[in-house]
Amino acid sequence: MSFSGFVDRHAKWIYPSFAILFIFAMMIFPLGYTVYNSFMDWSLTYSPTPVFTGFSNYVKIFTSDPRFWNSIWVTVYFTALAMVVEVVLGVLIAVLFDAKDFRGRRAVRSIFLMSMMATPVAVAMVWLLMYEPTAGILNYALRSLGLSKSLWITSSSTVVPALVLVDIWEWTPLIALIVIAGLAGLPAEPYESARVDGAGPFQIFFKITLPMIAPVVSVAALLRLIDCVKTFDIIYTMTMGGPGYSSENLNIYTYQTSFQYFNFGYASSLLVIFFTLVLGLSLIIVTLRKKLEV
Repeated sequence: MSFSGFVDRHAKWIYPSFAILFIFAMMIFPLGYTVYNSFMDWSLTYSPTPVFTGFSNYVKIFTSDPRFWNSIWVTVYFTALAMVVEVVLGVLIAVLFDAKDFRGRRAVRSIFLMSMMATPVAVAMVWLLMYEPTAGILNYALRSLGLSKSLWITSSSTVVPALVLVDIWEWTPLIALIVIAGLAGLPAEPYESARVDGAGPFQIFFKITLPMIAPVVSVAALLRLIDCVKTFDIIYTMTMGGPGYSSENLNIYTYQTSFQYFNFGYASSLLVIFFTLVLGLSLIIVTLRKKLEV
């Protein structure tokens, strides 16, 4: 039997096998290895040989690690604030750009989307200069308006909102872009009927537009949710989790546990919790999206 004949006879097993091998090598094996290490006491500083300790890492994380709970709070705070503002702004901007009487909307839309083209590290460096307390342009603007200057990312009380502002500036266009695509596919008949019945712009938006684009908005929210929970580059470049631990989210805490303290067993436990958190939030959003489509 020739090689081509063998391939033809077993094509249903051979072709999917490459995809299965890829998924196993890139997803299943790293996840399984991380879960395995999460049950180990493995640190390059005091325990270079992994020692099985069961659930001790998880018990320590949930019962005696205030830094972990602080990172959870920062993650939730950052994600919730960024998501709400980005989704609301993104929808409003998309509706504005979709208006037929908005002249020059193509040029404005192109300029508006340029923030997504910059790398997060470059964006963070630009905003670092703008947030500089003594010579930054933002404090100059506040002083020009007669307002007191802010410490921005150097104060524990303002650092998270300041970081959220950077994320909003960079990623709100993504929400707007997705919603614009959704608006382009809406049928015209419901709008014509509403105008004949005398409905105003707000009634049309809340009774027709918003319900019909809800599934699209939920997809955009899911994408931003996952990105916000995993945010690393902007925060690490601008504050490295400081001042103190006031902007240290779970991703940065896990990174520093791994590559600053070299405590790989404990960091693996944090990663498993992190993965479970992202997976749970994604399933909630997907479930809500299915309900919106019914």
